[in-house]
Amino acid sequence: MSYAQQMLESLQKGDDKKAFSLFKKVQSFSTDEERFSLAEQLYNLGFLEEARTLYERLLAAYPEEGELCVLLAEVLVDMDKEEEAMLLLEQFDQTDEYYPRALLLLADLYQMQGLYEVSEQKLQAANRLLPEEPVIQFALAELYLEQGKFLEAVRYYKGLLADGNEEIAGISTHQRLAEALSAGGAFEESLGHYERALENNLEINTLFGYAFTAFQAGFYQTAIGKFNELKALDPDYHSIYLYLAKAYEREEELEKGVEAAKEGIRHDEFQKELYFIAGKLSLKLGKEGEAEEFLRSALALDPEFSEAGLTLNKLLFHQERYEDVLEITALLKKDGEADPQFIWDEAKACSELEEYKQALNAYEEAYNFLKENVHFLEEYGFFLMEEGKRKKALQVFQHLLKNDPANEEWLLLIERLQD
Repeated sequence: MSYAQQMLESLQKGDDKKAFSLFKKVQSFSTDEERFSLAEQLYNLGFLEEARTLYERLLAAYPEEGELCVLLAEVLVDMDKEEEAMLLLEQFDQTDEYYPRALLLLADLYQMQGLYEVSEQKLQAANRLLPEEPVIQFALAELYLEQGKFLEAVRYYKGLLADGNEEIAGISTHQRLAEALSAGGAFEESLGHYERALENNLEINTLFGYAFTAFQAGFYQTAIGKFNELKALDPDYHSIYLYLAKAYEREEELEKGVEAAKEGIRHDEFQKELYFIAGKLSLKLGKEGEAEEFLRSALALDPEFSEAGLTLNKLLFHQERYEDVLEITALLKKDGEADPQFIWDEAKACSELEEYKQALNAYEEAYNFLKENVHFLEEYGFFLMEEGKRKKALQVFQHLLKNDPANEEWLLLIERLQD
């Protein structure tokens, strides 16, 4: 039995000390063929440093062997030594039969660094050398998909399918095409490819993609069915619950929507959007107490969650709880970058509480942001009139009249204010 075989046998038995003692003998006494075979097996077992040592020795002995260069580069990449790998590959002999493989590896490395243009150049160079190679076509499609160039990605994926390549390196081409079509807005066409992918392999991420695309396409019953199918397969798939609740909302199945959100919260108590959708649907059901509890929970997770704050304020205004409106408004205005609606809410709440000076200050602040909001301007104008600020009120209604010159109510108000 060769030293290489003895080393592998020792590793399988867990006797690492003996194995690495034998590794020294491999370096000294084994043939290059044995070293090459051992390097490959050590790499597959995760012994990267030892595989690197053998490949470097072999490459020094056979510098013209492109395969050794590629194999060493792959080891270096797995050792997080990308720069060394790139330096090695950039010096590759372009006439070598392994040059396209080197280009593929280089393209992958540049893509990892976000250098998409360079990555594309490497892949196109490989494509010119091997125009019928599906692995290169697939790599180009994947690059374009990652860049958001969905039309280009779709073209390459469709080309692969036309040539009968339904799977590349264990990845479904139908699934990738479906993803690219969905991302590009071609939802209905995407669904057909999701179905084909799922026929070949019922995989949960593909099933989620199908359900989410059906949701985006407006096929809410289909989405509900697929989300529930996925939930049965993997109830811990957290992304299901928010969109399942939203799909139920679109179908006016509000109770089921709330239950879906609650189930999601049980799986992930830190997802603020689940509390928000639960609160919003509870409001539609008239369950104001439950709605407030959910909305406050959303704000507790994210005090800058404007949508939850605005929805809660609407409820509080409805309940005439103006002090509570000011509490929420203060929370959302704390960092000084709040939605102007909160400043308007503050103005309205102060007015209702007869704190007119504070209300005026808030209205004036809100005016800086809401000069083109008809509803705000009308309310602001009436407030100014009540406060006796006729000149400023006149300016506000004159501004309103520019957008609706035939508005009789505003014309009469302007006439009164000019008297």
